Amino acid sequence: MSRAALAVIAIVAVNGAPALRAQGSAAQPSVIVTQGDASVKRTPNQAWVLVAVEARAPRPADAQRQAAVAMTGVQTAVRNQGLAADAMKTTGYSLQPDMEYVAGSSRVKGYIARNQIEIRVDAIDKLGTIMDAAGSSGATSIAGVRFDIAEREAAEREALRMAVRAAMSRAEAMAAGAGRPLGAIVRLEEQVEPSITPRPYMTMSRAGAEAVPTPISPGEVEIKARVVLTIEIK
Repeated sequence: MSRAALAVIAIVAVNGAPALRAQGSAAQPSVIVTQGDASVKRTPNQAWVLVAVEARAPRPADAQRQAAVAMTGVQTAVRNQGLAADAMKTTGYSLQPDMEYVAGSSRVKGYIARNQIEIRVDAIDKLGTIMDAAGSSGATSIAGVRFDIAEREAAEREALRMAVRAAMSRAEAMAAGAGRPLGAIVRLEEQVEPSITPRPYMTMSRAGAEAVPTPISPGEVEIKARVVLTIEIK
């Protein structure tokens, strides 16, 4: 939809029906309805990454034990990189049969245990090192990297202020074009949109391979705000 279509002038001059006029109903005010958009960009200072271990064994208890040993090694390795005490939390755990399909029939050939944690990194420059430590200590998958800023609420408020100013500016221009002054604000609503966060390309270090630091490119976090303004026109 075009910006012209989104910014709609609604000049309403409604005379009530005879039955309503008899009750003394007042006419609705004429209004302008317009939209304001704004965004602020910040350099990320926090990151989150999902790290998982997977173990396979003929018996479920053995698969669980191997996964527990592997995850303990991963957690120890990443803690040694100086993570905060509350920087890790479990986000998933599963134990399921490992099925084999042959000639139209199936059988359980073993069991798969999977344990996943989310790691919060408060120093972006350590993210690649932490991912390498997890990969070299037993992690079987590293994914879901996302970036953010610790001061998100302040940035959101700034974007909202800018969006309101943009909506007011558009309303003023529309009123000036119509040769009418603005009146009181009737309604001001925020419309929430999801933010787009850049994700880096990442590789996983493996034991025995030549040590190559994982490159991280956090880019910028864009925080958007959109408001819809309804304001009287005199």
